[in-house]
Amino acid sequence: MIAKRWVRGLVGGVIAVGALAGCEVPPPPEAAPGPTAPVRAPSASRPARPPQPDRPSQPGAQPCPEGGVRLREAGGDAAMGLRLASLALVNCGTEPYVLDGYPELRVLDRQGAPVEVSAATGTNGVTTSVRGVEAAPRKMTLRPGAEATFSMVWRNTVTDVTVPAVEGWEIEVVPRPGAARVRLRLTQPVDLGNTGRLGYGPWIERETR
Repeated sequence: MIAKRWVRGLVGGVIAVGALAGCEVPPPPEAAPGPTAPVRAPSASRPARPPQPDRPSQPGAQPCPEGGVRLREAGGDAAMGLRLASLALVNCGTEPYVLDGYPELRVLDRQGAPVEVSAATGTNGVTTSVRGVEAAPRKMTLRPGAEATFSMVWRNTVTDVTVPAVEGWEIEVVPRPGAARVRLRLTQPVDLGNTGRLGYGPWIERETR
């Protein structure tokens, strides 16, 4: 009796084990995804800098006129109403520039109109003698970058109170016969009073280092 119960229990255990063995075991659940690094929004790229305009190699540099030369003020002096001023002609071009003798000049007012003045070579009766104004004219060649000067002399005198005093604020120069006119706006006027007379000298080559 005991042997039968043992056989039944053994058979039942075998069937149970077989049943379990025949069943499919479900796969383990997938691992939960771990924390990931936050995704940064793409940063806005910096706008491209607009192209910068070319700057002149020297601050305050002026463009060279079409004729290849320009005028500049080159100093002056005033004593007891007698005025002396010098202007320089600069060869700002790329070719040698030949000068010979005297420039041709006109004195202009603030509006650019010619003033009434007798302009002549030498002292023109303004004074007896002025260095540079009475120099001997000669021919010269200005290399690029070189310059030559000429001097002007006049008096700031009012000889007739009924005649308005005259001031020139621009000088217009023809450096050599046939050349283009060159103008210069002055920082100090040619204050002629009402003398109406101005003298000027020849071109003098200026030494440059």
